[in-house]
Amino acid sequence: MATILSSEWFGLYGVPLLICLARITDVTIGTLRIIFVAKGLRRVAPVLGFFEIIIWLTALTQVMGNLTNPVNFFAYALGFSLGNYLGIYIENRLALGMVVIRIITKRDSHALATKLREIGHSVTSLDAEGNDGPVNVVFTVVKRSQTKKIIPLIQHYNPRAVYSIEDVRHVSDPNFPMKTPLARKGIAERLRGVAK
Repeated sequence: MATILSSEWFGLYGVPLLICLARITDVTIGTLRIIFVAKGLRRVAPVLGFFEIIIWLTALTQVMGNLTNPVNFFAYALGFSLGNYLGIYIENRLALGMVVIRIITKRDSHALATKLREIGHSVTSLDAEGNDGPVNVVFTVVKRSQTKKIIPLIQHYNPRAVYSIEDVRHVSDPNFPMKTPLARKGIAERLRGVAK
């Protein structure tokens, strides 16, 4: 093992590869940490920060100890770029937190609002004035992971609606997420329904 680590081949190719992998790892962790801080996840962010710095110091030490190989600089920069991409990709896959969806439509939004309520979402609907006349505005707060289910509903009920999705850090509604009619029933009521 010592001969491999001291070989010229490892110095030219192995060290840059390790630097790149270390940077991918620490920047991915750093990207997730920043996103978790923005979402108010106070317990997870410091743990991620600890590992991020340890890995970063390891990568930086290798670059500074091997300044004669310009490939190390390229590997460091490539790892940084790929780490950003990977961190954002992972966070999108995790889909943490909540979002508010604002839907503006010229058509009546009653059917859409009813459907959203049926599947367990709190909905606020109001009349407003748009550039070309009256519009309906619908607000709903959902888990970010559920936006893929909500968007097709918007397109089905109001295909020409304009909608926007924004991150929400905190929801004060004690009933969020709204419980479905079955979940609202007590255990005794559910069991009586099964016994009938």
